[in-house]
Amino acid sequence: MDLSEEIIKTSEYLKQGAVILYPTDTIWGLGCDATNEAAIARVFDIKQRSLNRNFLILLDQVEKLSLYIEHIPLIAWDLIENTNRPTTFIYQNVKNLPKSLLAADGSIAIRMVKNEFCKKLIGLFGKPIVSTSANISGQPTPTRFQDISQEIKNKVDYTVNQCFGIVEDAKPSTIIRFIDDYNFEIVRE
Repeated sequence: MDLSEEIIKTSEYLKQGAVILYPTDTIWGLGCDATNEAAIARVFDIKQRSLNRNFLILLDQVEKLSLYIEHIPLIAWDLIENTNRPTTFIYQNVKNLPKSLLAADGSIAIRMVKNEFCKKLIGLFGKPIVSTSANISGQPTPTRFQDISQEIKNKVDYTVNQCFGIVEDAKPSTIIRFIDDYNFEIVRE
């Protein structure tokens, strides 16, 4: 199977509300349609994660931010453009996303992907994808596919072919929270 066929197949699963195991630009992750409440609930269930700990979402293009964020801080544009390693940004003023994805303060964490597989998948699918590490909450984060527990592998609806899972930067992303238009704080380096 080539990359295009795998992307089409994975996108079809996402459209059906499936939970997938897929490579991101940081680690292998669990994912689903970020607008599908039932699929999001299944990811919480698979991870055995408390509902007060939220997931981030992935987008393929910075232009799509305005579909989900009412006011994008001015400094965001410079930071997004000038970050070299995968960086997740926490935004306020969220719209068009289910409450189950939002933190207690109403914020959402979003990362623009650079990974070819993710970028093309999100582009074809046309919506953001949930992303969270492929582990049971509280267990170590697997950095390679072979480190993912069989329990997780058995619970997902579809696993992307491992040959497309070359993760360039196998560690969690940097996380930055915007305070206002000009200020931010680094939550995780």
